[in-house]
Amino acid sequence: MSIFDVFEQLNKNKAPEPTGPVEYIIVGLGNPGAQYENTRHNAGFMTVDTLAAKYKFDIKKLKFKSLTGDVVIAGKRCLVMKPSTFMNNSGEAVVEAMNFYKIPIENVIVCYDDISLEPGKLRIRRKGSDGGHNGIKSIIYLTGSQDFPRIKIGVGAKPSKDYDLANWVLGNFPSEDIPKMHESTEHACEAIELMVKGETDKAMNLFN
Repeated sequence: MSIFDVFEQLNKNKAPEPTGPVEYIIVGLGNPGAQYENTRHNAGFMTVDTLAAKYKFDIKKLKFKSLTGDVVIAGKRCLVMKPSTFMNNSGEAVVEAMNFYKIPIENVIVCYDDISLEPGKLRIRRKGSDGGHNGIKSIIYLTGSQDFPRIKIGVGAKPSKDYDLANWVLGNFPSEDIPKMHESTEHACEAIELMVKGETDKAMNLFN
């Protein structure tokens, strides 16, 4: 097999380049850097990585203070983002992309970790408060709105009240939780597809 054959095979395995205007922004929240990979706080990153594997596109173009990817889901062109701002400043990346593409807040879908849900569980909402999550707090503050749909991905509660929250969310999943997280990120991708189609109620009924 020649090098040209290899490139041809690689191109066959990739999704075609999207065309037309971006209609949705899908944001996975997390912290950049190898030390944070597969930590609880990076459940949003894990979700959009699962989406990229499913739709065969890359999230590696540096734009809007994020690693970004471009994909068509349910006939809609979507910008997929992994902010590189660190969690507490996630809103900076979201606002830049929203302003550039003139995307309304209701077309920004945010995926992030939730310690009030057990691993493997999801909770989908059309809007809501930050619930103490600093990434969501940043997005609400900088967009001036909490009216964006979101997918909360359960990562489990702290083992005790006195356990340091930062240590918990920046810790790795135990081996028994990893299959549950794989399942929940796959379900989150199914929910994203429904939400982009305008079927958020159906997604909520299926996965909440």
